[in-house]
Amino acid sequence: MQYILLIHHNAKSTPSAGEWAAFLARAKESGMFKGGSEIRSRQLIGVAASPGSSEHIVGFMRFDSDDKQRVLELLSHHPVVVHGGSVELCEMPSS
Repeated sequence: MQYILLIHHNAKSTPSAGEWAAFLARAKESGMFKGGSEIRSRQLIGVAASPGSSEHIVGFMRFDSDDKQRVLELLSHHPVVVHGGSVELCEMPSS
């Protein structure tokens, strides 16, 4: 399965650079991490009303795994989660 993780900007405190580095190392070592990025500026295209802004999403990560529990275990150590915030794991359709 492929998953995309949406990272919310709602942590109660700011994770340190060291915490991010440790988590990214752990994610890479897992073999499930397939990349990601911080999200900065955005531009809405089109005229249709949107149900809500995505400004609270500040980054994403992608994971591949046949074992969702392994992904969830890894994400329990995500710096935003550790600092009282939330991330959203979304299953992507198989291609």
